[in-house]
Amino acid sequence: MTPPRPDQDSVDRHVARWAGQLEGMDPEVEGAITRMQAITKRIRADDHAAYAGSDDTIEDYWTLHALLVQPYPEEATPAQLADACGVTRATMTARVDRLVQRGHVTREVDPVDRRRIIVRPTRSGRSLWQKGIAAGMAREQAAFSALSAKELVSLNALLRKVVLHLEEG
Repeated sequence: MTPPRPDQDSVDRHVARWAGQLEGMDPEVEGAITRMQAITKRIRADDHAAYAGSDDTIEDYWTLHALLVQPYPEEATPAQLADACGVTRATMTARVDRLVQRGHVTREVDPVDRRRIIVRPTRSGRSLWQKGIAAGMAREQAAFSALSAKELVSLNALLRKVVLHLEEG
């Protein structure tokens, strides 16, 4: 087996393994998709690791993020949060229970419609979210620090083109 070239990454080796075995595989498309997946996987793993050894979890952060970046960041129902986070209502109930216990949110009956529950962030919830978003942005910037500012603009232009194509369907 030939040793890998210094300028090859794990994706180059992946594509080389499959190139001759899958008819119709475009090595450039496979390389781009696999690299985007690898970047996302690494950033997500780093996000999880950032909460290791903490009483708070990445799920706490994601729930607070959903609460604080929505159009009306002062309150949401558990169902709205579940939809925003892509989890079941039962999962969100457990998350909200945890956040209430930790003092990061309040859960109250809506005085206008007593069938509705309203979740609101507390000062500590906002603080946890602000720390989490700052640390997350730092990790993301570190991940892309291998690129110059000009290269990052070019990468975004290319990815935007793909996203627009997919959105136009």
